[in-house]
Amino acid sequence: MKILLRNVVLLLCFALFFLGGNVAYAQDSLYQDLPKTWNLKACINYAKKNNITINNLKLSSKSAEQDLIASKAAKLPNLTASVTQNAANYNTGIESSSGYGVNSSITLLNGGYLNNDIRSKKLSQQVANLSVASAENDVTLQITQAYLNILLTRENITYLNDLLNTSKAQVAQGDQQFTIGTIAKNDLLQLKAAMANDNYTLVTAQNQLQQNILTLKQLLQLPTRIPFEVAVTDTAKINEKLMDLGTAQEKALQTRPEVRGGELNVQLQTSEMEKAKASIRPVLSLGGSLSSGYNSTSFGSYPNQLNNGFNQGLGLTLSIPIFDRKVTRTNVAKANIGIQEAKLSLLNTKTTLTQAVEMAYLNVQNANSQYDAAKEQFVYTSESLRISAEQLRLGVNNTVAYLQQKNLYIQALQAFVQAKYTANLYTKIYDFYTGVPITE
Repeated sequence: MKILLRNVVLLLCFALFFLGGNVAYAQDSLYQDLPKTWNLKACINYAKKNNITINNLKLSSKSAEQDLIASKAAKLPNLTASVTQNAANYNTGIESSSGYGVNSSITLLNGGYLNNDIRSKKLSQQVANLSVASAENDVTLQITQAYLNILLTRENITYLNDLLNTSKAQVAQGDQQFTIGTIAKNDLLQLKAAMANDNYTLVTAQNQLQQNILTLKQLLQLPTRIPFEVAVTDTAKINEKLMDLGTAQEKALQTRPEVRGGELNVQLQTSEMEKAKASIRPVLSLGGSLSSGYNSTSFGSYPNQLNNGFNQGLGLTLSIPIFDRKVTRTNVAKANIGIQEAKLSLLNTKTTLTQAVEMAYLNVQNANSQYDAAKEQFVYTSESLRISAEQLRLGVNNTVAYLQQKNLYIQALQAFVQAKYTANLYTKIYDFYTGVPITE
């Protein structure tokens, strides 16, 4: 009995392991074609294809497409068939009857409702597509900023590594000088404290790099188990030639999907108002029918009854609304309000966009100025640190003066790297507003 129980347990464990492995394999197979290293273009393309929010909007667009198909089909004639079979038990016996019919109708005139409904559904689909494009733009900017933050931190780490290596060499030299008595113990301790501080700064930057990588990975909505490595490239290029502000704002108004979506929404609300007005207009429809039947108490065979009872009908129906308890008037008034709201929303979108472009332009101008100043400062402090380090090695400079110069260098270094990537980010954002895609 114990052996049987053990075998059952082993079999269950094997089954669970096998099923779990298949599930994991099925999940991982979704990510088989991922790049080994991710550059900015790969990140953006992947997000556009796989982002959950974007895909939800794409489904909304497909739903709007189905609404359009149904709206167009409403102009076609319908067709229904019916079959009835009845039986009744009377004192004289059982009576049975059957009937067969085909009916069809088509709307000929309806005050323009169907045409305006088709127009509304077309506009709704276009607005849905533009919502997808707008979401892709938002995700593109988020990923670009996260990606550049990684490059910023990585470049900072490179400089900090060099700085730490220099500090280690200076401590090693200081140990030798202290042994032979050419420097005081306090000077050696200051060098070691500076080395420890450089190591702490480096570790902090490395931790920040991991955090920045995690942020980008989460923006891409990649599972935790998927390995992720950013390409070792420097895409921070400062663009000195910028489009003038007025031209940039005009291009943004012409190309941005949120503006086009706002314009289409005004047209959509206008179509909705026309649909509301159509409710009070006459409706003309054409209908036709074919029918026949059989009754067991009637004279004649089944085929003869069907043939003799074959009826055809064709008729026009004109429906004239007279009083609908102010439903149409209310709907028209609400549709008019919808048009005004859509126009205000469009105006707000244009105003917000032009302000955003102006802010982006100002950010680029300021960032480029800061970059130029930071670059100049970095060059000077780098050379000053080199001279101070050489003087310290030769014994013609004291430790305090060297460390002061080193602190100035670190400040200049961090300001330079930050200004470099800030200028690059703001340039990309400004160009993106004018319709220039972000690819690197």
